[in-house]
Amino acid sequence: MEQSKTCSFPAVCASLEAISLQVKEAADVAGLDDDAAYAIQLAVEEACDNIIEHAYGNNMRGDIECTCEATPDGLVVTLRDHGDPFDPDLVPPPNLDSPLEERDAGGLGLHFIRKLTDDFCFQFDAEQGNVLMLFKRRSLSE
Repeated sequence: MEQSKTCSFPAVCASLEAISLQVKEAADVAGLDDDAAYAIQLAVEEACDNIIEHAYGNNMRGDIECTCEATPDGLVVTLRDHGDPFDPDLVPPPNLDSPLEERDAGGLGLHFIRKLTDDFCFQFDAEQGNVLMLFKRRSLSE
């Protein structure tokens, strides 16, 4: 795989396996160890699931564009969609201290993305759509 690769996938759950494979191949090229590769795959899968459910959830059809770029420090995965706009800063952190039976179902996706990546940023533009960039650093011992 080259240093940067972009593919477009239908925004359906059946695409998650192919997206994950693209991320795994890119993680290998970027030199991520198995733990880091798994973490970025899981974060991307969670983000794509959120795109499918929330951005395109109201019977909208669309695509998820996934760009994986190996950098000198690790791997950047950029996800772009043209579904409903989303601002992760408006999502309150989950209350992880309350008993399970008192918690709302779901709502942990953004929490997992934050924990599994070394950095992420989100932008929305009417032309560009929703753009989520996830970064996973290569281990310094590699």
